[in-house]
Amino acid sequence: MKSILLKIGIVLLSLGFLTSSKSKEHQNVQEFQGQAYYFSKSKMDLGTWGARMSEEQKKEVAARLKNRLEKTYVLTFNKAESFFKEEDKLDAMSGATDSWGKNFVPGNQYKNVKTNAQIQNQEFYGKNFLVKDKLQPIEWKLGKETKLIGDYTCFKATASIPTNELTWYDFSWSKLRNAEKIEADSTNVGAGNIDIAMTEVEAWYTPQIPVGHGPLEFWGLPGLILEVSAGDTTLLCSKIVLNPKDKIEIEAPEKGKIVTKKEYQETITEKMKEFRSNRSGRGRG
Repeated sequence: MKSILLKIGIVLLSLGFLTSSKSKEHQNVQEFQGQAYYFSKSKMDLGTWGARMSEEQKKEVAARLKNRLEKTYVLTFNKAESFFKEEDKLDAMSGATDSWGKNFVPGNQYKNVKTNAQIQNQEFYGKNFLVKDKLQPIEWKLGKETKLIGDYTCFKATASIPTNELTWYDFSWSKLRNAEKIEADSTNVGAGNIDIAMTEVEAWYTPQIPVGHGPLEFWGLPGLILEVSAGDTTLLCSKIVLNPKDKIEIEAPEKGKIVTKKEYQETITEKMKEFRSNRSGRGRG
């Protein structure tokens, strides 16, 4: 009898130890946290307008647009969630240009790689939107090339992503003209396949920080993305803090009119069409 009780006691103690270990393991996963600081640099494409400018004029424009071409961000993350936002700083740009530009920049962004969810604050001419959608699908091609970024060994990955999906929060007149051309072509009988603009992406990730997070729309690699180049913009991680002393809560944005990425893009496109129409009307008057 004593032998049976002793065996039962050993089994219960073992189960208790396993439960405790799993509980601690789950707790550690939940408590794991980090912050990655990025800075971005964008090339200035002045197009045909820039061809008529002197080098001095180009330098002056670049100086005025510095706060748009060079930005700093912070990505807070745990195993499942991340929160990406631009760091606050003084804006030296002129009021008119500044108010225009702020309507087409990415807002605070929450991502959850476990639930495939993205929630992002966007402000468009004084109106707040809460953009809820799935994470951007990315088919990464993993390479063997490596390089050091700080103290971390990084591996190269590449992808090709539809430009319009990658920059859904942005607007440009050229994007509108292309959209109108595609719409016109699609109505023509026998128009054939319509070419979709793609952005080539190069990313560098480190398996030393095994989370599937990254800045902006980028995610889904077997390690934190420390550098990414897409189009004319490159984001590079300058500092990483793992398990900071003061825990930071990662919370999804909650305020704003709920829309999808596609609905948000349609909203700003229609508003800009109205703006163009009103401006043309004044010109004829």
